[in-house]
Amino acid sequence: MNSENAADSAHTRSGGVRLRGRYGAFLGISVAGCAADWLTKYWIFRWPRGPGRNGEWWLIEDHVGIQLAWNEGALWGIGQGYVALFALLSVCAAVGILIWMIRGGAVHDWLLTVALGAVMGGIFGNLHDRLGLWGDVKPDGSRVYAVRDWILFRYQDWIWPNFNIADCLLVCGAALLAWHALRSPEVVPGKGA
Repeated sequence: MNSENAADSAHTRSGGVRLRGRYGAFLGISVAGCAADWLTKYWIFRWPRGPGRNGEWWLIEDHVGIQLAWNEGALWGIGQGYVALFALLSVCAAVGILIWMIRGGAVHDWLLTVALGAVMGGIFGNLHDRLGLWGDVKPDGSRVYAVRDWILFRYQDWIWPNFNIADCLLVCGAALLAWHALRSPEVVPGKGA
């Protein structure tokens, strides 16, 4: 084996290790984020006295608190009642992210790997709720197909819509994607990256 082939072989092996680490990071961020979302929702919505069951429960009086809510829509409650549509869009987004990671080369960029891992964790955190897998029922006995929101922010008369850890992951991942897009050099067709 000549020195050029040895160098190429070593580069390929180190690149493979690096890619496995990035896939591991993507998976780890996705799973950890989703688990944090599921566990906090499980704990908050099953708390024996139920903070928020009679309204708001403040951690920092009139600013940060807990209030339980079911959201059958998307961001800020837009699209109430379209749970099936949002579940389908979630599955499509998850498939798109996997294609981008594997075939589109996003795994070669750390920032994209982290951003897409956060988005994937948020997708699966909220998809779990939209599919009614958490098992809560309405007073009439029908299953609840809605995202469980519980974090409440208020400043004076301004109240932010309730949200959860999955929403935080989605917003942070989207912000990282926007930052990546703004900081990436412009690619001129025919010139390469």
